[in-house]
Amino acid sequence: MIKGPQQLTISQYMNLYDLIIPKDNLLRQINELVDFSFIYDELLVNYSLDQGRGAKDPILMFKYLLLKIIYEISDVDVVERSLYDMSFKYFLNMTPEDTDLIDPSSLTKFRKLRLKDMNLLDLLIGKTVAIAKERGILVSKTIIVDATHTKARYNQKSAREVLLERAKVLRKEVYRVDEKLKQKLPQKVSSGLLEDVIEYCQKLTHTVEMIPELSAFAKVQERLNYLNEAIADNLEQLALSKDEDARTGHKTADTAFGYKTHLAMSEERIITGATVTTGEKNDGKELQTLVEKSQQAGMTIEEVIGDAAYSEKRNLDYFRENKIKLILKLNPVISQGARKQHNKFEFNKDAGLYVCPADHMAIRKARGGKKIRNQVTTYYFDVEICKRCSNREGCYKEGAHSKSYSVSIKSDLHKEQKAFEETKYFKERAKERYMIEAKNSELKHQHGYDVAIASGLIGMQMQGTLSIFTVNIKRILKLIGQ
Repeated sequence: MIKGPQQLTISQYMNLYDLIIPKDNLLRQINELVDFSFIYDELLVNYSLDQGRGAKDPILMFKYLLLKIIYEISDVDVVERSLYDMSFKYFLNMTPEDTDLIDPSSLTKFRKLRLKDMNLLDLLIGKTVAIAKERGILVSKTIIVDATHTKARYNQKSAREVLLERAKVLRKEVYRVDEKLKQKLPQKVSSGLLEDVIEYCQKLTHTVEMIPELSAFAKVQERLNYLNEAIADNLEQLALSKDEDARTGHKTADTAFGYKTHLAMSEERIITGATVTTGEKNDGKELQTLVEKSQQAGMTIEEVIGDAAYSEKRNLDYFRENKIKLILKLNPVISQGARKQHNKFEFNKDAGLYVCPADHMAIRKARGGKKIRNQVTTYYFDVEICKRCSNREGCYKEGAHSKSYSVSIKSDLHKEQKAFEETKYFKERAKERYMIEAKNSELKHQHGYDVAIASGLIGMQMQGTLSIFTVNIKRILKLIGQ
C-alpha cells in the first residue's frame, strides 16, 4: 500500500543544511532543479492504494538509485552513507537527526517490482529535455547519433570467477590491516563447483564480520559489502554463470561485448533519445527510432549527424521523406539492396565485416568490379563453420569449398548522398560528431557504463536509464552555471 508522495519534513535542525551544504553542491543543485513528484505519479500504477503494509515512498527509492549511479557504490553502502552524509540526507528529504533507514534489500525489490513494465528511459529523457527547454539552454535542431558498447556482467567471467576475484580483494584489504589475521580466515577453495565457492565466500564474509577491529576500516567494509552482493545474486540464481540475455557484438574482429546503447544527443550535449539493445543489433536499424524518440521528447529535428553505420537505403528514404538532412559518410557496403529475406546479412561497422544470420562474422573481404561503377565487395566466411551451421539450409551449398557474400551500390539515393558529402557544408557539419564520442566516454569512465552492474537486458536498461538521466542533469547544471 502506498501512502502518498513524500512530504516536506520539519525539524528544528533543518537550518544545518544551509550551514553545511554549499550552494554549488551537486545534490543540492539537483534537488533545486528537478521536481521529482513526477516519479510518484508515474509509478502509482504499480502500487496498491488500500492493501498491504505501507510502502516506502517511490521518490525516496528512486533517489537512492540515483545516488548509486552518481557515486558508484553498493546498495548497502548507499544506505549506510545516508546515515552520516548530510548531503545524502538533504537529497533524500531526511531530517539531519533521522536514523530510520531503509533495508538495502528493498532497493532490489523496487527495481524488480516497482519499475517493471515502465517506459522509464523515455520518461526521464523527456523530463530532462523539458527542463533544458524551460531554461532556454536547448535550442539546437540537430541531433548527433552513435552507439556505445557495454560488456555483460558475466559475459567475460563466470560467476565462480567473479566471486573468487571479489573474495581475493577482500582478503587483501584484511591483510593490509593486519597480516596476522590471515590465520583466522577460512582456507581458500579449490573446487570447480559454484556451490562450493559460494559456501567458501559465505564463511569468509562471516569470519570478517566477526573480527571487531575490522569494522573501523571503511575499505574492508566496502569490499565486504561488494562480495555480499555477489553472493546474494548467485544464491538467487545459481546458474548465472553467463548472462543469457547478452548477445555477442563485435567492436573489432576479435573483441566482443554484451549490450549496445544507441544514443541521440543535441549539440548542447543533452541526450534526447536512447534505446538499449543486445550487442549484435545493427546501428542503422535504430536510427529512425532515435529520431522519433527525440521528437517525442520535444526536439525539432532538421539535421542528423552520424557515421557510416546509418547509411542504409531505408534511412536515406526516411530522411528524404521527412526533409531532414543526413550528415554521414556513405559506406558502399551498408546498403542491403533488394535481397531475399533469408539472405539478409548485416554489416558490422566496428569490425568492417558482414555478420551472417547465425551471428558468424566474415573472416576477410576483397573488392572487385569496375572502378567507376558496379563495384562489388565480396566477404568470405569460414566454410568449416558453414558446413556445421544449423542455419546452413538455403545459405550454404553442400560440397562448396567456400562461402562468400557480395554487395554493391546501385541506388540513385546513394549517388545523391555521395554528392552531398563533397559539399563544404557537409564537411563542416560532420566535424561535430566528436561530441557524442565524448559523451560515451563520460558514461563509461565517470558512471561505470563500460560493464553492466546487473545481469539481463532489463537490468542493463535500468542502468542505462539512471546513467543517462544523471549525465543529462549534470550537463544542464553546467550549462546553467555558464
